[in-house]
Amino acid sequence: MTADFFDIHVKVTPKASANRIGETREGPGGISQLMVYVTAAPDRNKANESVIALLAAHFGVPKSAIAVLRGHTGRNKVVRIARP
Repeated sequence: MTADFFDIHVKVTPKASANRIGETREGPGGISQLMVYVTAAPDRNKANESVIALLAAHFGVPKSAIAVLRGHTGRNKVVRIARP
């Protein structure tokens, strides 16, 4: 039986020149992180909303299927994605 969700570690770069999903890099503690670049500033949750929209489009799920579990105010985040 498979889980109904999966968690990914992301490192967000706000105020980037374009919204895009980048490469995977080794993050703190040797954990792989998906690099995510968004044009939104980290102001009033706008960057998190942009990350959710970008990941939803990338993984082909609705935005409501994605939640930031940890790192709401930092660049290093853990994001949960529900399987469709």
